[in-house]
Amino acid sequence: MLRPYAFVYFCLFATITMSAQSPSGSAREPAVPAGSAVIRTGTELVIVDVVAQDKEGHPIHGLTREDFILSENKVTQNLRHFEEHAGDQPSIPGPPLPPQPAGVFTNYSPVAPNGALNVLVLDSLNTPTKDQAYVRTELQEYVKKANPGTRIAIFGLTNRLFFLQGFTSDPKLLKEVVDHKLSPNASSLLSDPTGSNSDVASSDDLAPAQLSANLQSFEAEQESFKTRLRMQYTLDAFNQLGHYLAAFPGRKNLIWFSGSFPLDIVPDLTLANPFMVLGGDEEAEYHETTNLLTRAQVAVYPVDARGIMVDPGLDASHSGKGYSKNSQNFAADQIAFSGSQVQEHQTMQTIADDTGGQAFFNTNNLATAVSKAIDSGSNFYELAYSPNHHNANGEYRTIQVELANNAAAKRIKLDFRKGYFAEDIISSSNHSERSAIKAATAEDRPAYSYAAAAMSRGAPMPSDIVFRVRILPASTTAENSLAPDNQSNPKVNFKSPYRRYDIDISAPGENFSFMLQPNGIRTGGIAFLAYVFDSDGKMLNAIGKSVQLHQTPPEHQKFIESKVGYHLEVSAPATGESFIRIGIRDLTTDTFGVVEVPTSSVIHLPPPVYPSKK
Repeated sequence: MLRPYAFVYFCLFATITMSAQSPSGSAREPAVPAGSAVIRTGTELVIVDVVAQDKEGHPIHGLTREDFILSENKVTQNLRHFEEHAGDQPSIPGPPLPPQPAGVFTNYSPVAPNGALNVLVLDSLNTPTKDQAYVRTELQEYVKKANPGTRIAIFGLTNRLFFLQGFTSDPKLLKEVVDHKLSPNASSLLSDPTGSNSDVASSDDLAPAQLSANLQSFEAEQESFKTRLRMQYTLDAFNQLGHYLAAFPGRKNLIWFSGSFPLDIVPDLTLANPFMVLGGDEEAEYHETTNLLTRAQVAVYPVDARGIMVDPGLDASHSGKGYSKNSQNFAADQIAFSGSQVQEHQTMQTIADDTGGQAFFNTNNLATAVSKAIDSGSNFYELAYSPNHHNANGEYRTIQVELANNAAAKRIKLDFRKGYFAEDIISSSNHSERSAIKAATAEDRPAYSYAAAAMSRGAPMPSDIVFRVRILPASTTAENSLAPDNQSNPKVNFKSPYRRYDIDISAPGENFSFMLQPNGIRTGGIAFLAYVFDSDGKMLNAIGKSVQLHQTPPEHQKFIESKVGYHLEVSAPATGESFIRIGIRDLTTDTFGVVEVPTSSVIHLPPPVYPSKK
């Protein structure tokens, strides 16, 4: 494995900081040489996973470093790393987590560092409910026959991403999630959310020509607006998964079940301006998302949840209704259906090509598609190189992999990502002051930013920053006032009595990245957050504190060898279930560590005892 196991230091944690403190040193200086490429793991490396298969789709093993020729922008690169991965290799678990005291939680996950991880996403946002039900049935079949040891995580997407199950190879846990948590959800942004084809044209109900034209124009505008929202939400989900999966070493296979990927979700790299098909916001987010997926070694496997599609006009439920008096409507709808299919499948294929995955459409056997995707993504060759061109100017660089020697004469199909955006991982950004409530609800944009999504109830818990937190009730009695500096949400009815909780956070100082200034001082910032949600996902209360750091070299060295500790107090409802989501945000790299705790798991515990101050 190219990357060392990133979390081994966590086992060295002995105690948790018990008192509030402002970090006085510096975090580690990011190993980012000027002009280096963004795609790397601790060094200036670009990682390319290559899947090699024969014409029947079976994996090809036994290829060597000398069998591969890799070029960037048509310039041959020297491979600095080569490793073959086989799906039948035994998994070696990461360092185990020692037993935790009552009230102590962490976002550390002892996932095995070798082999591939698999992520299933059921996309309710872009999929009619009848097709969601079909996907669920197919996944139930897959889980029954899944190979032992296959590590799978499961997510759902509505207008935001939901974390349903972390990585596990336990078939019982997977079956529980598929059976009880993958319930179909009607999308509010699809023109036909149920999949009943109820929107087929009917000439029996045609309006007068002018009224019809006005109505069509209005509907087109509404559909365009909904499509752009779907595109934004889908990009946000990819972005969030990129952050979440980057914390786990090695390759990840993202199997995405969707009924209709929004058109133009990816740029057309054949154009002089690849982002001509996107709006300004989507261009910036796609750029960021592509880098995240690249750094995280994520290959996307889109699966059309609709299976084999039939022209709605030929569906037996319509029996030609609406076309008996106007054959032109029938021809127009056929052309529209065919064109939409081509465009949607092209989008799926582009996403797969850009990330090194495969697209599956026009198949009713979705369980087999999952098996093929996991098998394909578990057998691969990991190649890495240091680019000859070191200027990280944000340009898109193409990647080409070919076979040499005797392997070139064989009919071997290669799948690999086709390029990346060369951009420095640490870029200047404007971290403006915003209230915790506004940051959490993302009121200033139509979709969730990563910062908001990372702290949303039920979302994946990022582990860019691995940390430990102790959360205990401050006392055994309820209170009528909020804890100091808490911000209650004015849009919800959050009234007393409250229960106050003490939150003590501890993380290794080496977790954080700061900028080295010309005078030798290192600068950066860390934010500590705690948001309270009800069981429906509505945010009730929040607190956020940030610390700006300016350190000399001696202070920096002391800091990276110590732990960062911080104390927060937050108020939650005194009765009923609520959830406290605790986060650490590195303001230099805009990365997160998050833990979510249900109050029911800690409300019965005794209050903490802090050492007295002298």
